[in-house]
Amino acid sequence: MNDGEPQPLSTSLPIYTATDGQPYMSCHHVAALLRAIAETCRNLDEAELVPDVLEDEANALACHAILHTRQA
Repeated sequence: MNDGEPQPLSTSLPIYTATDGQPYMSCHHVAALLRAIAETCRNLDEAELVPDVLEDEANALACHAILHTRQA
């Protein structure tokens, strides 16, 4: 991503690594992420962009989780 582009919301949320090595987020943070995505989608002028927004967030969250568990 370019420096001028907004970062995915999910990359700023904390991820915890459980004893089984799996990444987890608290329900509070998941709810905050969903609300932020919903608000972003409401503000889009083009409804067809909603699936792209969701896909970008899902990809960013998956990458964030992988990086977090590799560093733990």
